[in-house]
Amino acid sequence: MILGLSIHSFTVLHVVISLIGIVTGLVVLYGMLGAQRMSGWTAVFLAATVLTSVTGFLFPRAGFTPAQGVGIVSLVVLAAALLALYAFRLAGAWRWIYVISATLALYLNVFVGIVQAFQKVPFLQRLAPTQSEPPFIIAQTVVLAIFAVLGYLAVILRPADLRAPLPGVRG
Repeated sequence: MILGLSIHSFTVLHVVISLIGIVTGLVVLYGMLGAQRMSGWTAVFLAATVLTSVTGFLFPRAGFTPAQGVGIVSLVVLAAALLALYAFRLAGAWRWIYVISATLALYLNVFVGIVQAFQKVPFLQRLAPTQSEPPFIIAQTVVLAIFAVLGYLAVILRPADLRAPLPGVRG
């Protein structure tokens, strides 16, 4: 049992939170590319992605795992995004720090999703049983390239909307 839930129920909850983080993160990234401030979506994305990492640490494991390493990196990246957005209100360099850290946090969530898909989905598992085969490497490389390009574009677009103070925050 984890937090009063069976391991199966807790896993379902963790996956649902992860999917909420991914979907809302994609909406937020789209907004960054289109100069749209999406405060509500952003709050849900950041909260869900933090919860995804935190709940990941609650699964029973023997020893340190790569998943825990990704979780630590994700939480550090999310801390930078939260500081940039809510403490420093995207002023100056904090804007690109936010864009990069938010994009990286989303990428890490998707990266883990791909790993899990290749471990759990029978069709994908047959294509890459050890996750060192070309289909897995190609999938991860393509996703990394997509996020690198989108993150770069979000940084260089520098829309005025994203530099403005957050609604309801005195600046």
